[in-house]
Amino acid sequence: MMMKSQDVVILLKLVSLEDDERGFSSELRQRGPGGREDPYSVRGLEAALGISKTEVSASLKRSIASGIAIKDRKSGRPKPNRRHLREFIVHGLKFVFPVRPGPMQRGMPTAFAASALRESLHSAGSLISVWPYAHGKEMGQSVEPLFKTVPEAAEKDERLYAYLALIDAIRLGHQREANLAASMLKERLE
Repeated sequence: MMMKSQDVVILLKLVSLEDDERGFSSELRQRGPGGREDPYSVRGLEAALGISKTEVSASLKRSIASGIAIKDRKSGRPKPNRRHLREFIVHGLKFVFPVRPGPMQRGMPTAFAASALRESLHSAGSLISVWPYAHGKEMGQSVEPLFKTVPEAAEKDERLYAYLALIDAIRLGHQREANLAASMLKERLE
């Protein structure tokens, strides 16, 4: 089974959910905040990411088959193997899912221009990178996101947004910037 770009988005959403979950009671973990659907369920991931249930399910199967995710023994939920995910992102993502900056467009800042990275990373160039997005407020050089619904999903989840922006910094950056972004990602995925 060949990995698809949305697999990385789904795995990072699972990481974000795990990071969020650390303060909630067990009842909230089962049903989600406000009694909503379990955010780890296929339906919950579909709602959060705008990726169809069929594709979420297929993605989780691919990730488990590749060893980049496992099924948690207690809950049965898919769980990213953070070390494997980190290694794949840092060493392989830019080769498997290369990115090429496109024309100037209105969109949502990514890579070095994203709010989570703006203070830590500085691009060598003066142009910012953006995911094309109708509701975007910034003008910049367009960068195709890993999956078409990434801007909407990033708007709903700040932590996911930071992970996806770090990934773009690794994919787009020169050696120094990519190394700094990789180091920041490693810290977050510990």
